[in-house]
Amino acid sequence: MDIEILSEEENPMLHRTDVKFEMVHEEATPSRLSVRDSLAAMLNKDADEVVIRKLDTKFGMRKTVGHAKVYDTAERARDVEQDHMLDRNKIVADEAGEEAEEA
Repeated sequence: MDIEILSEEENPMLHRTDVKFEMVHEEATPSRLSVRDSLAAMLNKDADEVVIRKLDTKFGMRKTVGHAKVYDTAERARDVEQDHMLDRNKIVADEAGEEAEEA
């Protein structure tokens, strides 16, 4: 799969960069996790710092447009992102923080 970055927009308030990308693939649409890993490697980031928000493939096409949030740290991603997005991207919630909140 070939990934091309279409746009990058800095969001300093949330310590992240919003990335729009396009990828061309040979077979079916790749899984969210494989796209996340490839995009993270391309941007020299850890996979836990990248959250794939949306993948849009038109029927019958081998081209997908996606949107991702690339955070400064994995901790920032866990603090800002909603739980269902963390689950979809297989990013483990920070349990130490949850224990502190319960106490």
